[in-house]
Amino acid sequence: MGKITRHQDLEVYKKAFAAAMRIFEISKSFPKEETFSLTDQIRRCSRSVCANLAEAWRKRRYEGLSFRS
Repeated sequence: MGKITRHQDLEVYKKAFAAAMRIFEISKSFPKEETFSLTDQIRRCSRSVCANLAEAWRKRRYEGLSFRS
């Protein structure tokens, strides 16, 4: 296993991204009346996992940065 230099190198990120892509494909077959409620919510939730992992990676990587107002 090589050195991890970015969040995309993390195994958990790769799995989360693959799951998000699979969820997107599966949700295409949901009923049309669910498009703006259930389908949208499921897709946003699956994408947020990757976004949270990336944010956590940046926070860990650059401890000196502070995002406080």
